[in-house]
Amino acid sequence: MSPAFGAMEVEHYSKGVLLEPFVHQVGGHSCVLRFNDKTICKPLIQREHQFYETLPTEMRKFTPQYEGVVSVSFEEDEDGNLCLIAYPLNGDHDNLENLDNSDCEPKSKLLRWTNKKTMLLENEKISKEWVRQHRKEEKMKSHKLEEEFEWLKKSEVLYYTIEKKGNVSSQFKHHNPWSMKCHQQQLQRMKENAKHRNQYKFILLENLTSRYEVPCVLDLKMGTRQHGDDASEEKKANQIRKCQQSTSAVIGVRVCGMQVYQAGTGQLMFMNKYHGRKLSVQGFKEALYQFFHNGKYLRRELFESVIKKLTELKSVLEKQESYRFYSSSLLIIYDGKERQEVAVDSDPEDLEDLSEESSDESAGAYAYKPTASTVDVRMIDFAHTTCKYYGEDSVVHEGQDTGYVFGLQNLIDIIKEIRDESSE
Repeated sequence: MSPAFGAMEVEHYSKGVLLEPFVHQVGGHSCVLRFNDKTICKPLIQREHQFYETLPTEMRKFTPQYEGVVSVSFEEDEDGNLCLIAYPLNGDHDNLENLDNSDCEPKSKLLRWTNKKTMLLENEKISKEWVRQHRKEEKMKSHKLEEEFEWLKKSEVLYYTIEKKGNVSSQFKHHNPWSMKCHQQQLQRMKENAKHRNQYKFILLENLTSRYEVPCVLDLKMGTRQHGDDASEEKKANQIRKCQQSTSAVIGVRVCGMQVYQAGTGQLMFMNKYHGRKLSVQGFKEALYQFFHNGKYLRRELFESVIKKLTELKSVLEKQESYRFYSSSLLIIYDGKERQEVAVDSDPEDLEDLSEESSDESAGAYAYKPTASTVDVRMIDFAHTTCKYYGEDSVVHEGQDTGYVFGLQNLIDIIKEIRDESSE
């Protein structure tokens, strides 16, 4: 490394944060990046930014917490490796310094440090790392890495085996092909525009997966209509076609992405939006069943909580005057890590003392029931959201977003069906 570049690294990186791929992104086309353990960021879109700035109080519990705006630059080291660095907006260092970074270990990529060498996020290196992990050594020798990675990206449903040793969550690194695809596309776009522009605004949002050790994530595209009021005729026709050819037109909801940990086999299952578009209503129901099944048993203890939260969200949205959440998604998240189970006839006091340690597989001779588990329901992606309070919109809607509410009700009904059928 040249002395000049080293000096630049010390000066700039002490004020910025190296952004990494957010490995739990399962849907969407906008690149989501990891800022730190508790915060992610994504390119700022004015309409979405306005939504978070003017969010109704009653909706805040159903959206990620908004944490401000940063400036992101595209940079290369002397070897031409690409990376994205977040800096305080307009020199306001408090914007970064006030964020909680206490959860980051000394070896993390936080750029509080001054002379640490950056982690390389160049596309080819990430691609090769994925292939090395996915294929056995002898098979790798007969495949070109680039061709193999292209195949992985095009596969609509993937299973990836995680070694059962150590902390399962620590092995989540560049496993999700969809997040890698979005990250690569973002790097390419910024590289192409580097000569004309190298300062981008990104919004900071709560990392909804941070509380879970092994996040299982379901991304659902909500509503019977996906195109915004400002969409071109071509875009409008394309979005209408996608809705008509999927479950969106029939039940107001379709699978946009999924990540599920299969405890029975130690595998991660990924499903992308292309597969979700092909599902029939019955196929959608089966995908939901698969999302709540860990390969050993159905996570029935999650049903009541998710139904309650979906019902509460539906009630909130029914009262929102003029809002339309076109192309917005709904996330359902829970922890795939196996929770300790207890004998059906256990003393109630034993239930209060349960830890979240893995169940003892040697105790299979007894009757067990799963303990309670947390599940989260959040709305995301508001790039095409509109409301009469925005002012500049040419189209003003009245009343509730009936397409979104319709989808929520059908989602609730289908989950109830799965719950009831599994208990028979």
